[in-house]
Amino acid sequence: MARTDPARAVTLTDVARLAGVSVATASKALNGRDQVKDSTRQRVVEAAERLSFSPNALARGLLAGRTGTVGLLTSDLEGRFVIPILMGAEDAFGAGQVSVFLCDARGDAIREQYHLRALLGRRVDGLIIVGRQTDPRPSLGPDIPVPVVYAYAPSDHPDDRSLTPDNTGAGRMAVEHLVACGRTRIAHITGEHAYAAARDRAAGVRDALTAAGLELVGDVMYSEWSERWGRDATAMLLEQHPEIDAILCGSDQIARGALDMAHALGRSVPDDVAVMGFDNWEVLTTNSRPELTSIDANLQQLGRTAAQWVFAALDGKDIGTGTQFVDGRLVIRGSTVARR
Repeated sequence: MARTDPARAVTLTDVARLAGVSVATASKALNGRDQVKDSTRQRVVEAAERLSFSPNALARGLLAGRTGTVGLLTSDLEGRFVIPILMGAEDAFGAGQVSVFLCDARGDAIREQYHLRALLGRRVDGLIIVGRQTDPRPSLGPDIPVPVVYAYAPSDHPDDRSLTPDNTGAGRMAVEHLVACGRTRIAHITGEHAYAAARDRAAGVRDALTAAGLELVGDVMYSEWSERWGRDATAMLLEQHPEIDAILCGSDQIARGALDMAHALGRSVPDDVAVMGFDNWEVLTTNSRPELTSIDANLQQLGRTAAQWVFAALDGKDIGTGTQFVDGRLVIRGSTVARR
């Protein structure tokens, strides 16, 4: 007779382990999905009976049918990166007439668990977990009884399904644009080294420079994500390396500061030095003089794709595991126009 720890409830993972199948297969078998062989289904049912496995209220609801609701659980509702992701997801759900429950954990793990229980208690059909930055986040675990997609911040577990911006590719794209504009002496100012986005973009920058037969001017300059840092770093760069003809900044805020300091030191942008940012935050890019070239992370498309994956999983399609990277988009404006 199979045994489990009497101090805890039997989970779907226990059933899957005893039956020798994946958790996804066990779920499909117990929910009557037709993608499972009869022999496999029988093995899963027998394992569930041996363990006295009883689906929770949510699982029973799924057996009865969908509720037409999806949970969006974010860590930073006020963040400017989270909002376009949520907008893209909600657009996709709206097209399918799905109601959305939105919860903000405010970066607190305890609050996140509270909201998770509340969403599952409402018998949502699926979940999208939206992080505040692109660093990997802890997985919610394998026992969530509905499809889960992680957006922006990927899960740290390879069996989960995640979507995140391709920051390394974005770094390469930015350098390729600057080189195409005739720039050969390129420096890179970025944000905090602790952020995966800063490190990944810097790695892409170095890759593209190497491919072009060039070297970065000086070292990657890491510090805060602010206009003040952009001004201070640009002043240091232009004093130490007056030959610089392009400054690639890790965010639009930093780039705005770089623009200000270049003007203050008598450097014409883009004639003397090109300046470029990341994120395409239009309140900054379109109000700069000249307007700022930037890499857009396609966050609304990321949100739409996450929603489409939830739909696909609910339809019994295999959405795979691991992390998929979303390509950025180059938005060219006057701060990098090639010299005439």
